[in-house]
Amino acid sequence: MVRTESTMLALGTQAPGFNLPDTDGNQVGLAEYVDCKAVLIIFMCNHCPYVKHVAEQLKSLADDCAAMGVGVIGISSNDAENYPDDSPEAMAKEKEERGYAFAYLYDESQSVAQAYHAACTPDFFLFDANHALAYRGQLDGSRPNSGIPVTGEDLRQAIDAVVSGNPIPDPQKPSLGCNIKWKQGNEPQYFNPQGTS
Repeated sequence: MVRTESTMLALGTQAPGFNLPDTDGNQVGLAEYVDCKAVLIIFMCNHCPYVKHVAEQLKSLADDCAAMGVGVIGISSNDAENYPDDSPEAMAKEKEERGYAFAYLYDESQSVAQAYHAACTPDFFLFDANHALAYRGQLDGSRPNSGIPVTGEDLRQAIDAVVSGNPIPDPQKPSLGCNIKWKQGNEPQYFNPQGTS
């Protein structure tokens, strides 16, 4: 595990399109979310302790988003060959056991993670109704073993602001988690193998 921060992709960046298989084998694309008030894309996986730490909040937040007209998409881009706990079969089991109502997609080629400059799990990207990036950063200030409660405060405030048309509070703090498990030769230029302190 390499502790890795979000790359903090430039605000206003247009969401790159994609079509990826979900846990039922159906193709799901960003184009299906054109009528949403906002779209939250979460790069995540099954085995990462940082994702496990916030999993209950992810379910709660996604359920609240659905009621607000906000689309939520989970994407796993980890190398499943070397990390079988993140295989599509394991993703289907995770989705069922966690009760995730959102689409959980598998980015086998890792091209979608690269397009979004995703770096860690979890990595959150909130786009407005026009699919322009409005927030990228942490769920909240909690980390495994930090003793800080998981509330989703930072991301929830950002979602509320986007939906209501208000400015998102500053500063936007980067998410922190395990690095995406890149296949050999797929490591993007922004990947820092030294991690963060």
